[in-house]
Amino acid sequence: SGYSFGLELPFLVGTRTVLMESWNAKAAIVLIEEHKIVGTVAATPFLMELTNEAAAAKTGLPSLRLFACGGAAIPPDIVRKANSTFSSPCAFRVYGSTEVPLVTLGYTGAQHAQLAATTDGEIIDYDVRLIDDRGQDVPQGSEGEIIVRGPAMFMGYADEEQTREAICNGYFQTGDIGTITSKGALIITGRKKDLIIRGGENISAKEIEDVLHRHPAVIDAAVVAMPHARLGEGICAFLVPAEGASQSFAALADFVYSSGLAKQKCPERIEWVESLPRTTSGKIRKDLLREEIQAIIRRESAGDA
Repeated sequence: SGYSFGLELPFLVGTRTVLMESWNAKAAIVLIEEHKIVGTVAATPFLMELTNEAAAAKTGLPSLRLFACGGAAIPPDIVRKANSTFSSPCAFRVYGSTEVPLVTLGYTGAQHAQLAATTDGEIIDYDVRLIDDRGQDVPQGSEGEIIVRGPAMFMGYADEEQTREAICNGYFQTGDIGTITSKGALIITGRKKDLIIRGGENISAKEIEDVLHRHPAVIDAAVVAMPHARLGEGICAFLVPAEGASQSFAALADFVYSSGLAKQKCPERIEWVESLPRTTSGKIRKDLLREEIQAIIRRESAGDA
């Protein structure tokens, strides 16, 4: 994204790019207002922090018309909050990867506010299929792994074996799970590696995270599988609390139940943390969180022995 939009786009269409040495939301507000910046592409944490800083500074950043958000799970309420804070409803979700850039274009404008928050955009110029574990196309409206091919698809990895594993019959296998609406909009519902298999039932971590993000005591949330003696895998939520918020498991459990999620999707354990580990592009390092909860449970089991 940084290479395409920050470096290539100015040469292609004559735009101007303002670069930051490192991300800082307060400094970003100054730059946006000074240079009348129109748009940016960034992951979820950057949208959250810019929204919060704009609200604190009492500015709607009126020049900002486009904030394409992708690269990490994007709860709908984060997009809604941004679009109610900024002067223009500029935030929307998009989907793509380094291997298949810009699979979708997001919905913009007040008339598409709901679609901007709840879908990952309209599929443009790509052939997208959803398949089951046998490689068969799933019925319309059903979840499946997203596989993609199109003119902007990468040629392959430096490692030929990785390329053979990633590309099948000309399609790049993204590892993402999603659905496609009747209007051709893509909705990401999770990652294959993020699925929690609890007692034989596949549970989407993202579905639970979207509910937890709506709780006023929660600033950030990540749900991962944890070892469970009887069911194989249980549900653990790593949560970053709001300042001064009550950290009550019972209250959060009641909140999840009242949201309409099935009882088996309620986290069985909550770990309150100061922050979530992320990559430089903003993706949560769930591999580290899974390792952390496994280590915690091992220590607890050793203490009980």
